[in-house]
Amino acid sequence: MNPRSSMVNRAEQDFRRFLCQTSAAPLAIVVERASGARVWDVNGREYLDLLSGIGVANVGHCNPEVIAAVQAQADRYLHVMVYGEFVLSPQVELARRLAEVTPGDLSVTYFTNSGTEAVEGALKTARKVTGRRQFVAFTGGFHGDTFGALSVGGNPVYRDPFEPLVPDVCFLPFDDAQVVDRVDSSAAAVIVEPIQGEGGVRIPSDGFLQALRTRCDQVGALLIFDEVITGFGRSGARFACEHWSVCPDILVLAKALGGGMPLGAFVGRPEVMAALSHDPPLAHVTTFGGHPLSCVAGLAALAYAERERLHDRAAVLGEHWLARLRQLTGEVLRTVRGKGLLLGLEFVDAAATQAFCRSALERGLIVNWTLHRDTVVRLAPPLVISDSDSTRALEQIAAALDVVEKAR
Repeated sequence: MNPRSSMVNRAEQDFRRFLCQTSAAPLAIVVERASGARVWDVNGREYLDLLSGIGVANVGHCNPEVIAAVQAQADRYLHVMVYGEFVLSPQVELARRLAEVTPGDLSVTYFTNSGTEAVEGALKTARKVTGRRQFVAFTGGFHGDTFGALSVGGNPVYRDPFEPLVPDVCFLPFDDAQVVDRVDSSAAAVIVEPIQGEGGVRIPSDGFLQALRTRCDQVGALLIFDEVITGFGRSGARFACEHWSVCPDILVLAKALGGGMPLGAFVGRPEVMAALSHDPPLAHVTTFGGHPLSCVAGLAALAYAERERLHDRAAVLGEHWLARLRQLTGEVLRTVRGKGLLLGLEFVDAAATQAFCRSALERGLIVNWTLHRDTVVRLAPPLVISDSDSTRALEQIAAALDVVEKAR
């Protein structure tokens, strides 16, 4: 065995031995580098990442402008004080820019380390503002894995092993405007993904989100939109809620927000967010949320996405992918749905889904099924994917599907 092969084997062995495993069969690609829509392993094999690191790399892996911003900030200062005490220009500037691009009058940001932490903060804020206990969530929804976020997650498979969780959560069927009247004056907030990601790329019918907005206004509950996966152009709009012209009271962000660095946030109206500063003060605190390196990365990613109008590119390219992929439907691939460059491929059964993912990986495509739907493969390539890589991806998807069809 040559020294390089030995190094690779040792890295994989140590990965399985020393890192807590969350899957019985991890992809276990030993990564050497990444750029744009591509990832290379230590053996030099190239892959097209059609998951964007699960929605993170909207502006591409190692976007040069993001890297330059991080390097420049690293020369100035890293962590200097817990969040909210010192005036740190990266935090302030990113919060200002978010106020400019988020919908409606959402203008005050609280930064966190991740999406699930942002959900926790949003839920706490809703209880503090309203003085109520109950949360309303939806079947198939996914909001993270900390206790509060898990409590409003819509899949009992992941909730049950960790009960008791946060009490007083009411689950309603997603995309059913007939049940929104079950939201009443006991609800602190309704939390919903405008497009369910882990639930199988489920897109609501026109009128559903509007009905939720109306009902929340009627009963005095806050409306929380979880756009951790759909934010920053993924759906073909800056934020998915804009497709339905509905503005929440709190908008939860993460993943693409940091341009590849860990960063989450929840953004709300000033009067909502003010609840965290009194009775008691420091009602919600974090040490590393809004880390300067993450914030400058977020600023660079946002500037790049806006200048290049990546949400428009996602809309155009997404329509092309949707049309091409729908031509492949049949006995194995039953349906294809999506908005922008967030697409779901629904297979006939879990076995076909797994076979497709294996075949795709053999052809250099990084894909996987969604957490809550083992018959749905989610596609979410970087929004900067080139036309040639886009063509290659679609050709290899068709080839991988052909292998599955012939084997059945």
